[in-house]
Amino acid sequence: AYLLRFNFDIEETYVDNALNQLPFVVLVQFASLFLVSAYSIIWRYVSLEDIKAFLKAAIMSGVILLLVRLLLSPERFIRWQVPLAIILMDTIFAFAGLLALRVLRRFYYELSEKGKFQVGRKRKIRKSTLIVGAGRLGAATIKEVLGRADTELDIKGFIDDDRYKKGGSVGSIKVLGTTDDLARLADELNIDQVVLAIDQANTKEIRRILDICRAIPVKAQIVPSLNEIAHGRVSISRIRDVQIEDLLGRAPVELDDKNLHDFLTSKTVMVTGAGGSIGSELVRQITNFNPQILVLIERTEFALFQIERELTKNFPETEFVPLLADISDAPRMREIFREYKPAVVFHAAAHKHVPLMEINPTEAIKNNIFATNLIGELAGEFGAKDFVLISTDKAVNPTSIMGASKRIAEIVLQNLNQIYPTNFMAVRFGNVLGSTGSVVPIFREQIQNGKAITVTDPEMTRYFMTIPEAAQLVLQAGAIGTGSEIFILDMGEPIKILDLAEDMIRLSGLQPYEDIDIVFTGIRQGEKLFEELEITGENLLKTKHPKIFIGKIATYSGEDVTNILSNFHQAVRENDKLKIRALLNHFLPEANISENKTDSFTATVAPQTENIIDARRSALET
Repeated sequence: AYLLRFNFDIEETYVDNALNQLPFVVLVQFASLFLVSAYSIIWRYVSLEDIKAFLKAAIMSGVILLLVRLLLSPERFIRWQVPLAIILMDTIFAFAGLLALRVLRRFYYELSEKGKFQVGRKRKIRKSTLIVGAGRLGAATIKEVLGRADTELDIKGFIDDDRYKKGGSVGSIKVLGTTDDLARLADELNIDQVVLAIDQANTKEIRRILDICRAIPVKAQIVPSLNEIAHGRVSISRIRDVQIEDLLGRAPVELDDKNLHDFLTSKTVMVTGAGGSIGSELVRQITNFNPQILVLIERTEFALFQIERELTKNFPETEFVPLLADISDAPRMREIFREYKPAVVFHAAAHKHVPLMEINPTEAIKNNIFATNLIGELAGEFGAKDFVLISTDKAVNPTSIMGASKRIAEIVLQNLNQIYPTNFMAVRFGNVLGSTGSVVPIFREQIQNGKAITVTDPEMTRYFMTIPEAAQLVLQAGAIGTGSEIFILDMGEPIKILDLAEDMIRLSGLQPYEDIDIVFTGIRQGEKLFEELEITGENLLKTKHPKIFIGKIATYSGEDVTNILSNFHQAVRENDKLKIRALLNHFLPEANISENKTDSFTATVAPQTENIIDARRSALET
């Protein structure tokens, strides 16, 4: 800096000053780098975030030298006071030079890695690829692809519907046009595949681009959203085929992290049914909030083994206890509660398959009602602060054993809330894509086997959400709840099962009714043509989360609940399936289980309880 300042002709005085000031200036600069943690940065992965650290260090050192220059007495500290022009030039040269060295180090590393990869290997034939979306996700995708030696993609350019981006470039890759130009560009550039890299793209947008790709024809793949990447579910390099979940159009869930940390951090948390679809995702989500101990309850050995293995691999810092146990086994569950005393309990274990529960009603009652009552009583007895039941939209005006049993479970839980200081609450939602026994894996298996897809009715609709979204909203509802609430999640718009089947066939590269047929089998016993969530304004109260509501649902008295449980215990002991159906219709005026309405059936109830139930039925019918 001194040489440039004096045009390489420095007087002896300034040479002495420069030599005296050099150790002090270098010390200040090194201290600044240390304070911003610049030395913890791995050179080979230097990025824009690291440039910010260097910029902070440069400003910090420059300000210190400037203060020494301006505030200290010139007579006593002249030897330490660096001229203003020298401070400016030296700061630029020192930090820019150091950053340049790091960038060169990364450049050398990437070249050497590519060289290592190519030595002794056949050169892969790369696929000519266009990326749709020149935004943040597209830029991150390019950075990842260009930085990998083993990539199979030969990126020819970007496609983006923002016309102002046309002609520009992202990561040295040009934006060639809009989606209107996709077919022409695919032909001119001999494109093998198109990769969608649009963060939070809506359903219509994805469908439109898929239709264009199908017409060309060219294979379409998708990059996971930044929301999925941020939550650690996938990496940016996981370019995959478009899945049915991508066509749902569900916006990412915004979580109140502070509320959830208060709810879960440093607490002993228990999850029943921890190896199931919802239970295992709850476990994954809970680990993000650093519980003290995570107690996993599961009766299926293989399911427990799988979730234990996953946690050991992906969350080694989380302390968890995998316990084989049946939630109906009172001595075993009491032993577990006594030992671990969970502060928060998520009760996800349940029988949920509608047609199977029609055949096995006693098991539905034992598992969904009695076991829920048992786990709830133990939670209250051993001082749990919060208890969250996973319920279902099938509990609304139930027509199935499964739905009605879950509605009784909600009633039981609200009664326990009056007995114990624990906050008991339930969360209702609809079908979860990809969960065990749901239509998506069944349809996928039928397509893979080349068989016709079976749909019960062309007009049948269901509410759907993804497993991670459902688990996140369950956690948030639990954090919001103060006791006795039945939370109802906003499931969006219902989806026709027929449309779902057709979409899945097309996503497999086949045509519905040509390559794969769709057969209508008729509605099975206990099923509805459409499900209800009571998402009407007059039946709901808002919460502070836009996707979570509280249902205004009548509660039952303690005497009613005792009577209900007593009748079901008797019916289960006698294994009387018809009586179970009759009891469900009798105690739930809104229910319509099979065709066995309780005109000729009389439950063993106290007179005042009969009056309450009759009044409820009359009010409902009115």
